[in-house]
Amino acid sequence: MDYIKIRFGDEFEHCKLKSEKSIEEMFQSLNPMFRLEKSSWKPQVDIYETDEDIVIHVTMAGVDKENMEIEISNKAIKITGKRSGNHPREKATYRLAEIQYGSFERILFLPCPIDTNKVTASYTNGFLQINLAKLAFE
Repeated sequence: MDYIKIRFGDEFEHCKLKSEKSIEEMFQSLNPMFRLEKSSWKPQVDIYETDEDIVIHVTMAGVDKENMEIEISNKAIKITGKRSGNHPREKATYRLAEIQYGSFERILFLPCPIDTNKVTASYTNGFLQINLAKLAFE
């Protein structure tokens, strides 16, 4: 059975803020083939909360389990990975380039403390689902 890598810790090495837009991101919006660094895309995420848990769904079609990692702290969750792309033939001309490849990183801040002993993750048909049980306060 293949497992998804999950690490627990207090803090992440670094967090990117929304205000830190790079020059690459500005140019990439004009031309999707323009890339200066490997971190080039962000998978789409849905997060919902019930009375018992927080559920995170991430679209990651084309990403192998071996190329993804989840880090969980008491405040946030960081999902990183890489999607390998098809390289065009030398004489090929792109007419449309919407599929993004390369490394990605998403940092999601949690709305409440979670019980790290009750975390599960599954990956099926290109969707990652992470269930985070809320910490019960007595």
